[in-house]
Amino acid sequence: MKKFNIRKVLDGLKEQASSSASSVQSGAPENNLMQETLQSENFQLCKTVRHGFPYQPSAMAHDPVQKILAIGTQSGALRLFGRPGVECYCQHESGAAVISLQFLINEGALVSALADDSVHLWNLRQKRPAILHSLKFNRERITFVHLPFQSKWLYIGTEKGNIHIVNVESFTLSGYVIMWNKAIELSSKAHPGPVVHISDNPMDEGKLIIGYESGIVVLWDLKSKKADSRYTYDEAIHSVAWHHEGKQFICSHSDGTLTIWNIKGQGKPFQTITPHGKQPKDGKKPEPCKPILKVEYKTTRLGDPFMILSGGLSYDTVGRRPCLTVMHGKSTAVLEMDYPIVDFLTLCETPYPNDFQEPYAVVVLLEKDLVVIDLAQNGYPIFENPYPLTIHESPVTCCEYIADCPVDLIPALYSVGSRQKRQGYSKREWPISGGNWGLGTQSYPEIIITGHADGTVKFWDASAIMLQVLYKLKTAKVFEKSRNNKEDKQNTEIVDEDPFAIQIMAWCPESRILCLAGVSANVIIYRFSKQDITTEVVQLLEVRLQYEVNDVESPLDGGGGDRDPPTPGAASPSPQTAGPPTHPSTSSNSSDGVRDNVPCLKVRSTPLKQSPGYQVELVVQLVWVSGEPPQQITSLALNSAYGLIVFGNSNGLAVVDYLQKTVLLNLGTVELYGSNDPYQRQPRSPRKTRQPSGGLCDINECSASEDRCKSPTSAKMSRKLSLPTELKPDLVLLSVCPPRGANPLDHRDNSFSRSRSSSVTSIDKEVREAITSFHFCETFARKGDSAVAPCLFVGTSLGTVLAVALNLPPAGEQRLLQPVIVLPSGTVARLKGSILRMSFLDNTGTFLPPSFEPWYEPNATGADGEERDKARKRRPVSVSPSTSQELQESQYAVVVSEKQAKVIALPSQNCIFKHSITETSFVLRADVVQMNIGNCVACFCANGHIMALSLPGLRPLLDVNYLPLTDMRIARTFCFTNLGQAMYLTSPTEIQRITYSQETCENLQEMLGELFTPVETPEAPNRGFFKGLFGGGATSLDREELFGETQAGKASRGLAQHIPGPQGLEGMKGAASGVVADLARARIALDERGQKLGELDERTAAMLASADSFGKHAHDMMLKCKDKKWYQF
Repeated sequence: MKKFNIRKVLDGLKEQASSSASSVQSGAPENNLMQETLQSENFQLCKTVRHGFPYQPSAMAHDPVQKILAIGTQSGALRLFGRPGVECYCQHESGAAVISLQFLINEGALVSALADDSVHLWNLRQKRPAILHSLKFNRERITFVHLPFQSKWLYIGTEKGNIHIVNVESFTLSGYVIMWNKAIELSSKAHPGPVVHISDNPMDEGKLIIGYESGIVVLWDLKSKKADSRYTYDEAIHSVAWHHEGKQFICSHSDGTLTIWNIKGQGKPFQTITPHGKQPKDGKKPEPCKPILKVEYKTTRLGDPFMILSGGLSYDTVGRRPCLTVMHGKSTAVLEMDYPIVDFLTLCETPYPNDFQEPYAVVVLLEKDLVVIDLAQNGYPIFENPYPLTIHESPVTCCEYIADCPVDLIPALYSVGSRQKRQGYSKREWPISGGNWGLGTQSYPEIIITGHADGTVKFWDASAIMLQVLYKLKTAKVFEKSRNNKEDKQNTEIVDEDPFAIQIMAWCPESRILCLAGVSANVIIYRFSKQDITTEVVQLLEVRLQYEVNDVESPLDGGGGDRDPPTPGAASPSPQTAGPPTHPSTSSNSSDGVRDNVPCLKVRSTPLKQSPGYQVELVVQLVWVSGEPPQQITSLALNSAYGLIVFGNSNGLAVVDYLQKTVLLNLGTVELYGSNDPYQRQPRSPRKTRQPSGGLCDINECSASEDRCKSPTSAKMSRKLSLPTELKPDLVLLSVCPPRGANPLDHRDNSFSRSRSSSVTSIDKEVREAITSFHFCETFARKGDSAVAPCLFVGTSLGTVLAVALNLPPAGEQRLLQPVIVLPSGTVARLKGSILRMSFLDNTGTFLPPSFEPWYEPNATGADGEERDKARKRRPVSVSPSTSQELQESQYAVVVSEKQAKVIALPSQNCIFKHSITETSFVLRADVVQMNIGNCVACFCANGHIMALSLPGLRPLLDVNYLPLTDMRIARTFCFTNLGQAMYLTSPTEIQRITYSQETCENLQEMLGELFTPVETPEAPNRGFFKGLFGGGATSLDREELFGETQAGKASRGLAQHIPGPQGLEGMKGAASGVVADLARARIALDERGQKLGELDERTAAMLASADSFGKHAHDMMLKCKDKKWYQF
């Protein structure tokens, strides 16, 4: 354990590589010894698991024996799903779209084909799958891939119409090639188009059916290397499917028709069906419909076959949702989907194509959802999806991540959330049930909270690297439904779309109080209750928080000396008004039609029935002031022990007592300084008009209306946004969304850029000093205080930290009757850049969490009500040091800004440690986190670096360039939490979890689930006595002889390039790392050693036998020649 000597810190830091970025000031003599337990070897960064729906899916495959599902995406990602809780994420390095997936059924391997014409073999017999082989085609584009069951020869169809064959064991090309011109010969004068289908006859492996896009189907004899039959139709083909007896096949076409063909019938199809076409009375051809993109033909032993198809709807069904059609006997069921269908697969009881399939479910992959339909129940109900695939149900606007939360919290949320589940699901178990769970030792509870654009908040159980939704809260119920009055909407609402979007969340896990700030400048406080209640009138406070903008003449040096740009601020406040907690609100219009005292949203006036769970306690709304809309809220905090919430924006801050339902403080930022304002501010007249300006957003999300997260960072704002990263004069985000109706940008640059000029370069030149951070604590509010007291620390966008003293009445009834006194106490510190995070340590460097109130049932009655009153009279839980301590540096404030981190001794307010985090970039997210053996500061920078600094010494412990390109989605969703965990939204639909803890990285291999489990392959179908006697059963083909090099020859050398994977065949022997892998390697080594020892023993025995034989022969020769004379030889 290393001891820190403050007097020698400067010398110690000079020895480190990063000493140039750090500077240390001397501290108080009483604190010359301070222990730091965390070292750089305690940190390691790695991805743990990815949750959510695969973004932009493009292909799907299913292993019917292992019962696992694979989904490929347009960005080259691969997601594998087993039983609930068993998931895996892989990524192709090229990032090309996955166009086809094929399992080696029950072999623990998967073949993927990409749009860059590469084919890869994945080993799934390890917890983190890896590529064993790759093959890159150079001359031809891959269009279709087929791997027959229990075959090692992979058929690859190309855009030129040729078919190549690959050995999946060695991943080498066979010399056997089916050329398009030989396949069609004289049946067509034109090129038949790309290969859209390949499959072998279920009853005869030697016969291959090839579907060409133009409408030609060829039955190819592999042995004779010629076409047996050709079937021509005048409409393009999209897919082909066999009947299991191998005598018929069905094609789907671009005009919405299905054609059924007998393999021995030439010329015309046996039957033509238009599932959704209107049949004319005069017997003419039905009207053409939309293309049938895929058809599957599955048989049952006792009933009619199933024909399942996607597409094929009539053209006159304008606006109808995408459909999956299930035709079974004479019944046709049309199942509407919420999103376009990407692919579907029918799950069957047998993996053998030459047996009755007995389909029991259909997996439908949609653009934004995964649906599994139960074919065994009437009405075809869907299965309840156990995977966490609904993260993007409404676009995510903000996230919070809490590790090691109270143990009773997850059961409480689950109990109220279980009542929200929909009814009508299939009663059968989820059919994708392969794999095994990991055996992790990580046991602490974790919760992720997501805020969404439609005003919903979701709580997720994230324990043990799994994710499961617990509870869903709808905040829009608090407000009246918006009317379609466009004029009224433009005058009151400050956003064009999603006025209920959640912007900031503050949560106290111990008291279960939740506070939400919305994009429409409103704050809602919720309490958790296990009982339902009807609220007659929603309690409402309206706050005027609008100030005139002033120019700054010359900033004074406030101790930091780091500021070069002009720094605008705020001046004389409007008088504070708080509307009464009743309806109607105090809205009014002046004579000239200027809006005044009008909130952006109208709180509902009718009784609100609230189910068990989170129930609204109070709504606080900022109102329009003299025609000026309220600025959006940029910071939010709550403290359940004090009964207070505080929120701020670019104008100032407001402190609200949610127990007494009153506004305690409503101040402009400049008034917090008092007479010690570091800026000389020249008042001037306010602006007459305010021009709306576009917001800032991620270009990827604003170009597509559905995918764009209509959040506080969205483009469609009717005024300038007030986000913390936008309030600095020296910041320019180059990814500015186009106005409505403009063409989306062709290039997509998601990176952050900063202009370092000293002039004001932001979009709106008149920027105000915004409130960016809060922290409630029991500490020393003023320099030289002798005792700790409840305080609020405030951080601003200009890097100032200010203290506000809180004088609270005693707990119990007096707390509800006597007023809380709030008194600004002046500046504590100044840093470069906006203040992001503040926290406190005691004199030993131990983390000081804020005090809190334990949870109680707010709606309790009778005996429960008495328990509630007792709980409320108890003093709040506080871990602050005793007030009887002698005056010394008994606390340390940790302050992190966009550029710097400082540790400040209290009450002397001396800076004892300072570290410059970044010079060329800026910090997006910073948190003071607790590790197993100490505390640290974790930072995520705009240049993609993730860093960790020790406490209190601010020594660099970790610096990894993790995300070289960042975008607004990652910036607003990145969260650090305790015990070395972090998360962010890596796509609009997926959460990526990472760890920066060495201990978690080491245990990760055991925590991950296993995809492959040893399962016996089902027995092949019985051919039957008569079929075996007279023929007619399935006939096999010696593909090894036919496609091998001896008969087929070598493939063309320049056609494809073989690329061995990083593991090769040795990768099949075990996992890459961890105890299980070490045991596997040791077992393999022992087996190899035993085998070598056995071979040595056998060789030794053979040599002994040979020696004995030689000795025997020599003895016999000696006896034979013993009595002979020399002339007898």
